Amino acid sequence: MRLNADFSRRAVVTPEAYRWVASPTPGVERMMLDRIGEEVARATSLVRYAPNSTFPSHEHGGGEEILVLEGEFADEHDRYPAGSYLRNPIGTAHAPRVGAEGALLFVKLHQFSPDDTERKVIDTRSADWQQGQEEGLEVMPLHDFEGEQVALERWAPNVRLAPRDYRGGAELLVLEGSFHDEHGDYPAGSWLRLPPGGRHTPSPGAGGARVYVKMGHLPPG
Repeated sequence: MRLNADFSRRAVVTPEAYRWVASPTPGVERMMLDRIGEEVARATSLVRYAPNSTFPSHEHGGGEEILVLEGEFADEHDRYPAGSYLRNPIGTAHAPRVGAEGALLFVKLHQFSPDDTERKVIDTRSADWQQGQEEGLEVMPLHDFEGEQVALERWAPNVRLAPRDYRGGAELLVLEGSFHDEHGDYPAGSWLRLPPGGRHTPSPGAGGARVYVKMGHLPPG
């Protein structure tokens, strides 16, 4: 399977385009955002767990990055409420499960450098925000390794952000609020991928925006 697999091209998925697909595990559905491969794949997805569902124990052959969007996710190591950011490096393993609320996750698979070996758990509900380089911009750094940077960003309502150039590409997931740029409008739940060398000028709406931003991780076009 190849879905949004040309990293030299801009890709956008907004909530009205969501098409949930059942996984091989009952109670677990996926909204595929990009994918190269079949059941074992380099993949970026939204993953929806039904209440009280489980997923078989598995090893992370290429690493796993998770942001818990709704509900509570758990495994044999801990419980991770909404707002938890997880990194499970290559070679780690776990058996996921969720409780009565179910859970919605943003998941990236098989995208780790072999040298990126730090397991990481961050509760973004309590982590500190830092003042960004522009007025109206706050940043919560989550990960930085070999040019790959992951952060949450909080954009004040109607702030005028500077144009952004992404030499190593970028992905954005709108967690709250909305924004637009010269190409389109992105409500909460929108996923946007810009290729290496991509550029845009994001402008949040009247309610501001909270956005997951990952930069510097895409292969050159």
